[in-house]
Amino acid sequence: MPFTRGKNPALTAGSKLPKLNATSNENQEEGQQAKRSSSPPHGAPKKRTAFIDITNAIGQCLSECRPKSDGGFRTAHKVQISLPGRKKEAGKKQVKKTSASSESAKNRANLKQLSVSSDGTPDEKEKRDAQEGNEEELQKDVAAPVEELVAAAPPAVREVPAHLQKQQIPEEFDIDSENSEDCCYMCPEYAKDIFDYLKKREERFVLCNYMPQQPSLNPEMRAILIDWLVEVQENFELYHETLYLAVKMADHYLSKTPVHRELLQLVGSTTMLIASKFEERTPPCVDDFLYICDDAYKREDIISMEASILQGLSFDINIPIPYRFLRRYAKCVNAGMDTLTLARYYCEMSLMEMDLVSERGSLLASACLLMALVTKDLGGWRPILQFHSGYQTSDVAPVVRKLYEMLLAPPDDKLRAVRSKYSHKVFFEVSSLPLVNIDILEKAISQ
Repeated sequence: MPFTRGKNPALTAGSKLPKLNATSNENQEEGQQAKRSSSPPHGAPKKRTAFIDITNAIGQCLSECRPKSDGGFRTAHKVQISLPGRKKEAGKKQVKKTSASSESAKNRANLKQLSVSSDGTPDEKEKRDAQEGNEEELQKDVAAPVEELVAAAPPAVREVPAHLQKQQIPEEFDIDSENSEDCCYMCPEYAKDIFDYLKKREERFVLCNYMPQQPSLNPEMRAILIDWLVEVQENFELYHETLYLAVKMADHYLSKTPVHRELLQLVGSTTMLIASKFEERTPPCVDDFLYICDDAYKREDIISMEASILQGLSFDINIPIPYRFLRRYAKCVNAGMDTLTLARYYCEMSLMEMDLVSERGSLLASACLLMALVTKDLGGWRPILQFHSGYQTSDVAPVVRKLYEMLLAPPDDKLRAVRSKYSHKVFFEVSSLPLVNIDILEKAISQ
């Protein structure tokens, strides 16, 4: 496949970008128009506060059900509540008194007439005492605060659904509490829930050996394509997640659509373009991918292939990749950077192996980490790894054996990208480390 090394003129050419902090008169006018007026427009209905409506309704119901002293029931009394911040309009008449206050005024007038009369009889005195008692009772009823009526209603208690309840993690298996202050990036409150969801989501993306459905391709061609994608990821300095996602999308597309060998590089470069848009902050543009393909394709070809791949995958490209699980599981055992890099080397080598395409990403990451731990003499599969991954040693053992056979095979001169990449000092030169003895490995995976 053609691949040309060198600088891309499109990448090195300087271009002036518009200033992001520059403001225009149009934006200023739009900002002034966006401010809302404090008063409603003329003729529009005034806003109502839901709390006031509910309070009035409760007060009305309770006043209807309050018994009289004579055994009957009073009529409903409206409770007037003044809203804070709302001024009274000039020239507006005062609110009329309630029926209770008018009744109280009549009682006062009757009392005055009784007090003026000097020839009061015992019947009049009893009548006067009864009216004074009714007046005090009415004043207490009217002065009852609305807050007490609302507080009398019992609060509604809602039970949290089972799937929303926080999962209880044993203290010895808790690896996220140390990041409790970093809620923005580490998500300690639901980090385990995220990876449990990704593990369940893997079941939607299980692959099989699709090469029999590709009459024009073979596993060697696929391995060469992925080796080339590793070079692209390294030259563009893309994230490792971008590489893994591009390989996953290419495999899923090839499992559904027959592709001629001349278009295989187009499929790989297009999946890398889509993965860059999904993972990168500043993804390469279409012209960059045309350049690395040595202008073997046209711009229309990449755009057409992009539409075909997205439609073939039903636009569901958030595929769980082993690289994310590997970093999570390495954190469970506090693995050093050299141990994690060794496991990443095994995992990246597995991308070119057709026999490992059908393995789930979480299981493949577990096998790579176990091999790295045994190689570094750091122990085997621990209970904390079994808790967070959900796999036992018996589940990981078959994949570990496949990885060992792949690494034990003589290196292919056509597939040098991964070995060359991990031979640098920045990657601790892990590709030059000798393989662990098979007896030691079998002892670790048979426990």
